[in-house]
Amino acid sequence: MAGYSSANSILRRLMLKQSLLIVIALAVAVGGGAASVAMVLDSQEGIGAVAVGPWTAFPDIGTPEADPYSKARVARDGMLALGRAEGLSFVADRDSSGVTLRSECSYRVEGTLPVARFWTFYATDKAQMTLKSGMRRDPSMHSFEILRQPDNSIEIAVGARPEPGNWLPVSGAGEMNLVLTLYDTPVASSTGLSGIEMPRIVRVQCNA
Repeated sequence: MAGYSSANSILRRLMLKQSLLIVIALAVAVGGGAASVAMVLDSQEGIGAVAVGPWTAFPDIGTPEADPYSKARVARDGMLALGRAEGLSFVADRDSSGVTLRSECSYRVEGTLPVARFWTFYATDKAQMTLKSGMRRDPSMHSFEILRQPDNSIEIAVGARPEPGNWLPVSGAGEMNLVLTLYDTPVASSTGLSGIEMPRIVRVQCNA
C-alpha cells in the first residue's frame, strides 16, 4: 500500500507539473500573439501600406477590400476611414532621413503635393490624438489658407516656435505623427499612387 501511495503521489506531481507547463505555454502564446498584433496595428508599415518617401497610406482601408489588420486598426482607433471616392490620408512618423518625429523638435515640410480639391494637415501623438498648439491658434492647417511658393510648391514650418509664413504649432514632448489628408483626389484611385510626389520632412533643430 505504501508503494502504491508513493507512486500515486508522484503521478499527481507529474500531472500538476504538466498542467502548469501547459498554462505557461498558453499564456506565452496568447500574450505574444496579442503583442505582435498590437505592434502591427501601431506600425505605419505592413499589409496594405503604400509608402511614398516618409509618408504612408492605406488606400484600401475604407473599402470592402481592406485587409483584416486595416479593419482592426479602424475599429480600435474609432477612426472614420475614407472611401476611394472621398480621399486618402498619409501619415508620417519619421522625417525624410528616417529619424522618428518628435514634438519637441522643429521641422520644415517642403515640396509639391498631389492634386486634390482640398487637404488638411495636422500633428498627432502616437494614440492618434491631435497635438495641442499651446496657444490661441488652431493645431491644424488646410489648403485654403496656405501660402504657396512661386512654383506652387509649399513650405510649412512645424514646431513650438512661431515662424513666418506657413506655421503649424505643436507643443509637448514625445513621438508624434504628421497627417496629411487629401480629399477628392485622383491619388485615391487604384492607379493614382503610381509615381506621385510627396513633400519632404526636414528636421531643423531639437530642444532636447
